Amino acid sequence: MSVDGLTSELPPARSALCCHCTRWTTAPVEVRHIERTSGPGVTLYVCPEHAPDMMPGPLAGELEAFA
Repeated sequence: MSVDGLTSELPPARSALCCHCTRWTTAPVEVRHIERTSGPGVTLYVCPEHAPDMMPGPLAGELEAFA
């Protein structure tokens, strides 16, 4: 470990809306990526509490190998 590793700034905290309970979480878990024909795709997140209940779908980049 270097001094830079101890004194550098922390990365910004990630937060997202849980698509199951609709509450904000600071520890989002990706569960699905939805491609759209007009514009960038959308990634859906859940909070860690609901992650075991959600069946994961394809994430960004997983289906590109089949296209």
